[in-house]
Amino acid sequence: MSFEAAVHAKAIQLDKLSLDMCAAAGSGHPTTALSLGHIVTVLMYHAMRWVPEAPRYPTSDRLVLSEGHAVPIVYAAAADLGVAIGRDPNSMRPMTVQDAMTLRQVDSVIDGHPNPMEGFPFFDAATGSLGQGLSVAAGLGVAARIDGTDRRVYCIIGDGESREGQIWEAMDFIADRRLTNVLPIFNCNEYGQADKVSHQQAADTIAKKCQAFGLTPVTIDGHDPKAIREACDKFHKLGPSDAPMAIVAKTVKGWGAPAIQGGGWHGKPATGEKLQQAHEELDAARVGLTSSLAGDELKIYPPTEWKQPAAAVSEPPTMSAAMKAFDMGTVLATGKLATRKAYGLALRALGRSNPEVVALDADVRNSTFAEWFANDREINARYVECRIAEQNMFSVGAGLSAAGKIPFCSTFAKFVTRGYDQIEMAINSGANLKIVGSHAGISLAADGPSQMSLPDVAWFRSLSTMRDHRGNPGCYLLQPSDAYSAYALTMVMAEYQGACYMRTLRPEVEFLYDEKTVFNLGKFEVLTKGRDLLIVSAGYMVHECNKAIDVLDKSGIDATLVDLYSIPFDADALLDLANENGGNILTVEDNYGAGLGSAVADACTESGDAFTIEQMFVRRIPKSAKTEDEILKYCGLHHSDIAKKAATMMGVAVG
Repeated sequence: MSFEAAVHAKAIQLDKLSLDMCAAAGSGHPTTALSLGHIVTVLMYHAMRWVPEAPRYPTSDRLVLSEGHAVPIVYAAAADLGVAIGRDPNSMRPMTVQDAMTLRQVDSVIDGHPNPMEGFPFFDAATGSLGQGLSVAAGLGVAARIDGTDRRVYCIIGDGESREGQIWEAMDFIADRRLTNVLPIFNCNEYGQADKVSHQQAADTIAKKCQAFGLTPVTIDGHDPKAIREACDKFHKLGPSDAPMAIVAKTVKGWGAPAIQGGGWHGKPATGEKLQQAHEELDAARVGLTSSLAGDELKIYPPTEWKQPAAAVSEPPTMSAAMKAFDMGTVLATGKLATRKAYGLALRALGRSNPEVVALDADVRNSTFAEWFANDREINARYVECRIAEQNMFSVGAGLSAAGKIPFCSTFAKFVTRGYDQIEMAINSGANLKIVGSHAGISLAADGPSQMSLPDVAWFRSLSTMRDHRGNPGCYLLQPSDAYSAYALTMVMAEYQGACYMRTLRPEVEFLYDEKTVFNLGKFEVLTKGRDLLIVSAGYMVHECNKAIDVLDKSGIDATLVDLYSIPFDADALLDLANENGGNILTVEDNYGAGLGSAVADACTESGDAFTIEQMFVRRIPKSAKTEDEILKYCGLHHSDIAKKAATMMGVAVG
């Protein structure tokens, strides 16, 4: 049998199983799956070099399904090939058709959209929130370049999905870095969810866009096995000096089954007579395209053998040692350093001590101080400039993480907010993602609210309240108050397997700690110990609270000050301190509410004990101000305001 006939036969077999899976689940997207039957067959049974029993082999080619709702077609192939599945890497087993029929069941590893953490490690990232997969694929491609492997990465994108701006952020990135090992495949079946796609997402228009973005488009019939194979062969021949390539595949949604084609079938399984009719139509298509089932015409080629290089991880230096090594000894003597600079120092030290650390930034490296990594000739091959495309950066980071890297993504904390969806999807994927937002809070002053991160603490704190697939907090939120804590917490982030977000500051701030202080996730530091009132703060506001403590001392109020640099935190230990201070708690933060103060309030509520808690946070939209003092006064968070609030709680007047 010819290659073409073999592909048709196999694609129809997988199409039928996709229909049955969705019918059994009572939901799903079988018509989208049918539009990809031939493409997935050529990829998984011929073009990709991989081993079904070891889908995560380091040099195996990868398939990222950005169009995540089409996943039944990949599951169907995985069941046919016996791809290894299972949540425990030590007890994987071949997938079966019976597994496929458990699609979307709560106890099944065959989830409704791709997610490696649910037990399907063929995929590298959770997808389905549209527009993100190509960035993940690009991250995998960058990792292959760093490792010097010949891995190729295929990414399937829906035509309606191509309206998402992040797709084109990723295309820019692929062109910038000449990632000829990444192949975007646009599935142009002409239908979105509600209607036909716009002319702007038509196959010919997408091809022109690809060309405009610097990629060579190859337009094919997505149901022609020969055309798909020839396009893949062309991709395989690309060299590093060539322009990257994209496939624009014209397909039919519900191919081979006219009964379920056209509008109104997106996300709707065929059942009963419609299911039977679709099967009969596919059978008829098979008879017309091939007279027998496929034999040995389809062959999966294995990946390049890989020998894990010897680990070259060393112990990073202390902050003072790093400063002296990098000619910053005079700065150390001043007793002041911005936490953003301490992060840059730590990142550079980590880069030199751990070859798996990769630094990414979004065109602000001279402000986040990721530039100290980027300018270091020993390690700058692992620096990835993502430019002003933060959403792409976080998803590229997820791809790098899937390839075993430790990605640190830095930008202004304000700009982190536009990547919330990408970060959440990375966490769903189990990504070991480290996010650092500089210029956090209102201490930014002069630049005004368009540059200030204010809802970020509440958002990341919400992620800290749930558990990830490993049983750990979904994300740790870190707010170092001085350079020593910022440096140490950067080191802790690198050691931890999971997502972390750290806020850093623009102002130069005094040292509060030294190298004897140990910082750990989930902990806090007690700066002063009192008996009347517990003041809890983090980041820049710890310094303001320190000043308020001096004012309160003069009024006879003995306050304890806690630097709650980590959320989540040891709630029992914090509430023990509160009880030692009469159950009185004042929280102070330089962002909008539902953040640190709410986290402490929740701990109080859950304890069942009686506490009096007051929260101070930014309660109005800030504006530009020349100094930190001015903006703190404008927002009612100056140390004099803190002292007055604390004194009022104690029934004492402060002048």
